[in-house]
Amino acid sequence: MAPVQIAPGIYDVGVNDWNVQDFHGYSTPFGTSYNAFLILDEKITLIDAVKKEFADELIANIAAIVDPRKIDIVISNHTEMDHSGGLPRVMHRIGEDKPLYCSKMGQKNLALHFPQKWNFHPVGSGDTLSLGKRTLHFLETRMVHWPDSMFTFLQEDGILFSSDGFGQHYASLEKFDDALSIDIMPHAQKYYANILLLYSNLIAKLLAEVGKMNLGIRMICPDHGIIWRKDPGKILAAYDRWSRQVAKRKAIVVYDTMWHSTEAMADAICEGLHETGVAVRPMHLRRWHRSDIITEVLDAAAVVVGSPTFNNGLFPTVADFLTYMKGLKPKNKLGAAFGSYGWSGEAVKLILDELQDMRFELVSQGIRHQYVPNSEALEACKAFGKSLGARIIESVPEK
Repeated sequence: MAPVQIAPGIYDVGVNDWNVQDFHGYSTPFGTSYNAFLILDEKITLIDAVKKEFADELIANIAAIVDPRKIDIVISNHTEMDHSGGLPRVMHRIGEDKPLYCSKMGQKNLALHFPQKWNFHPVGSGDTLSLGKRTLHFLETRMVHWPDSMFTFLQEDGILFSSDGFGQHYASLEKFDDALSIDIMPHAQKYYANILLLYSNLIAKLLAEVGKMNLGIRMICPDHGIIWRKDPGKILAAYDRWSRQVAKRKAIVVYDTMWHSTEAMADAICEGLHETGVAVRPMHLRRWHRSDIITEVLDAAAVVVGSPTFNNGLFPTVADFLTYMKGLKPKNKLGAAFGSYGWSGEAVKLILDELQDMRFELVSQGIRHQYVPNSEALEACKAFGKSLGARIIESVPEK
């Protein structure tokens, strides 16, 4: 990807990773980008690096604009390897003694990652750095989503370099929100749901803090995906909504099945939910990736989980999903369970125990049926769905 000028004297010199399909358990069928930014001023500054395998491409992009050895300052907003892996190659090319600005935890992490003795300059919230005509402001964003994370704000241009905040795993030759032919918001929602959901309380506080600072943000440049140029307020408003986990009148029915009995129960539950006017989406765990399911969970009022009993326990894909969801800690959800069984039938109770441990509000003791559900059992499942739909309508105000 050739460098792209995003404002006078400011360039995205990052790279596209078109072929990555999995990002630590999160499906990325559209690839991703590792964005890095070059500011030309009295002190030429590079903000962030890229994944190790793309370091030479980053250096070539810089060289298309300026001799890399003329870079005066490097800033590392986040030390995760998709942004710091290329740092050794970059620092070797521009000069190991060049100042490297990062948070205090960033310095600790980089020293643990790499043996090089770099010229660290740790910064904290409120610290500033003059580049000449421009001024950088630093804001620590601890645990959003690593303890070293921080934002860098370019005051005169109103540009927020937001590290892993406000990003999407989406590779594109078009770099701006107003240049895309697709709606990028579903990709941003998936990114939030799978990367940042766990830190929603911290993100809500951060958004409030940024609002009080009255920065006058005119552009948001994340380290993944497209740049918010036309309407940065759109993604800020979405993060506010997602961080508060505002639910829609919507239910997700997540399940796996062995001989289609649990699947038949899922279909009947969905039918009952639909008849109440609640939006419902059945999601078979071997047809949908868990990261896509979590994206739907983000704004759902209820999560219904179904599993056949397998060796006196949960079906493996269901156990995997529950573990994944538990780690992300969704809040303000109704929970329910169902499933078929042969001779023991523990799965429903095991699901309910997991949902209760996640602090879901359980709507019943679940519904289960031995072997193949007959018409009476399916009617009971449909009634179960209707009852849950009524609870959703009761708990979620009409928009």
